[in-house]
Amino acid sequence: MAYEPRLKKEYKERVISSLTEEFSYSNVMEVPKLQKIVVSRGVGAAVADKKLIDYAVDELTAITGQKAVSTISKKDVASFKLRKGMPIGAKVTLRGERMYEFLDRLITSALPRVRDFNGINAAGFDGRGNYNLGVTEQIIFPEIDIDKVNRINGMDITFVTSANTDKEAKSLLTELGLPFKKN
Repeated sequence: MAYEPRLKKEYKERVISSLTEEFSYSNVMEVPKLQKIVVSRGVGAAVADKKLIDYAVDELTAITGQKAVSTISKKDVASFKLRKGMPIGAKVTLRGERMYEFLDRLITSALPRVRDFNGINAAGFDGRGNYNLGVTEQIIFPEIDIDKVNRINGMDITFVTSANTDKEAKSLLTELGLPFKKN
């Protein structure tokens, strides 16, 4: 039998039925699902030092288990000494098995390591069923060796769901285990 991530199995066995009860879907295909997770990091100081992009790509690759790509600037900004086409960040798009594995590691090992953690903010929804989460330090991930970090940087994690409303998306992410703050 092939390997199946824990959260994917939990989604099939428990989350679909509980969301169907809550929102009274008539068809299983109506139940929202997690489509992809995008982990990105902007490296503004890369204008001066090109090696910072390589560090960011290596760290995102270690954290997610999938090769990260560098992102390039779309236009010139003279006040930032930025030219069109310069590498300015790094990102990874996770789908399928790797997406569920990353989400599991985020919930079970990374978020509990955040200092003074009491839940994630529920204000990060965009109105179309997607959620954005900002992480201030990359050292919360156990894959990062704190001795080899040259600079503490944050990252953005975007959860793209097939939900139509924020309420459905929040219910889906809560069922999957994301610890939202209580009001």
